[in-house]
Amino acid sequence: MAAQRAGANPGPLGRLWSIAGAAGRAGVSGPATMSPFATGRVVIRALGPFAVDEGTVLPQLRVAYRHDGPGPGEAPQVLVVHALTGSADAAGDWWAPLIGPGRALDTTRFGVLCANLLGGRYGTTGPTETDPRTGEPYGASFPAISTRDQARAQWALLDALGIERLALVTGGSLGGMVALEVALERPAAVRTLLPIAAPAATGALAIAWNSIQLELLRRLGDEGLDLARRLAMTTYRSEPDFESRFGRALEADGTPSIASYLAHQGRKLAGRFDPQTYRVLVEAMDRHDAGAGRGGIGPALARLADHAVRLAGLGIEGDLLYGPAQVRALVAAAAAEGVDASYLELRSTKGHDAFLVEWDQLAAILRDVLAELATGRAAAV
Repeated sequence: MAAQRAGANPGPLGRLWSIAGAAGRAGVSGPATMSPFATGRVVIRALGPFAVDEGTVLPQLRVAYRHDGPGPGEAPQVLVVHALTGSADAAGDWWAPLIGPGRALDTTRFGVLCANLLGGRYGTTGPTETDPRTGEPYGASFPAISTRDQARAQWALLDALGIERLALVTGGSLGGMVALEVALERPAAVRTLLPIAAPAATGALAIAWNSIQLELLRRLGDEGLDLARRLAMTTYRSEPDFESRFGRALEADGTPSIASYLAHQGRKLAGRFDPQTYRVLVEAMDRHDAGAGRGGIGPALARLADHAVRLAGLGIEGDLLYGPAQVRALVAAAAAEGVDASYLELRSTKGHDAFLVEWDQLAAILRDVLAELATGRAAAV
């Protein structure tokens, strides 16, 4: 099991993956006869050596994942990709209102897979996992990774599970960046791509905010993680949201309520996450550029047109990080290359984090996208 920082509380997500990891260290955790599908919980799969773009070969890639619903051959498969500090437990935690029988991602009609990203905190190989060569956690020695590496790790899991085609790939923020790379890595295997609040390449303003967070981590370690999260929260929400929730209200001790809220969010993340993991994932976001090594964003997106991949880019009103203009630019660039591309928008005062709270709008959008799969063209199985 991955080493835990002294005094850190992994929280409910950490307990989920650690219970799964305790069941076994090789192959799928748990009984050898357990189906890899419809797991209904987070399990871990060992996938062998894995090379990252910067040249390092990880001796053993382990990926934590959860699959709900029928397997391939029985139903179309959907891949959901989590954001910066998320886990594989989309169906039981951060997207639970959208996944399950009768919900937008209806697990009586679709198989739904979510895997903890490469470099993540919750069961997949990352800084807190043990390096088999040393017997110690990777920590600061974990190699630099990219969203493309993370997409290839998703495909390594999909290959191991025997999932050859995806009817839909979706995710928000970092998850949307990785979803785009998943489709670009194997466009012939993806029918529809729905990146949410994610650009073709990370812009200067987001990198600027990230640079401050990374400097806090370098200087202050665990305390820096607390402060980095406080800063990040000011970019995840919006001025209307903070004004309506907090305004100029004060706590009993005279602290502004908004400052108390940010302090709570910082402490909560510091209690369940890890500074080196946060650094690795933020730096992966900074490196995100779908056109790198592919001749630019146009030629990269042309790969989607070549294989009739449909792109629906979902922007969020008032998003400070990756706003509507960036998502529109991705859609426009794809359309210019002949991709069947459309722009959608969440109407919300919640800012960037709207993809984690606006359940009714998200459900309607997901239902519409999946309905088009069923009525327009045969969904991949």
